[in-house]
Amino acid sequence: MLKTCALILPALIPSWRFFQTVEASPRVEWTLLATARETPSKWHPLRPCPETVTPLQMLARLFWNPARNDALYITSCAERIALGLCPHSVGEITTRILRDITTLPIHSCTKLMQFRLVFVAHNGTELTRETVFLSTPVATLR
Repeated sequence: MLKTCALILPALIPSWRFFQTVEASPRVEWTLLATARETPSKWHPLRPCPETVTPLQMLARLFWNPARNDALYITSCAERIALGLCPHSVGEITTRILRDITTLPIHSCTKLMQFRLVFVAHNGTELTRETVFLSTPVATLR
């Protein structure tokens, strides 16, 4: 019985020592374009976190939170892209953005979608933004 408890206890109370370093994660931003040569003017964050969460929502999220799990998967894909181009991760992020923008009212001249990965860091009192990846534009399928 003691041996069984020793095996189960680490699963119930995880150790955070598996993190080698704690660093900033890249933010995923997307834009819509009319042509591939167009310079993007406005970038939108992909699935931004809500500004406020009620205590009841927090409690419910402890047991059921598929949206946050998917957001963590997107972050994991973005980190893999930032470390070195990973076509699978690019495809996963592209698929999710295209799925999300199907519900948005899009102007008929916008035929392409592009995303980028941005690291935001504090530099003294200023925020600096560094783009580490820019995807190739893909058709929005509209």
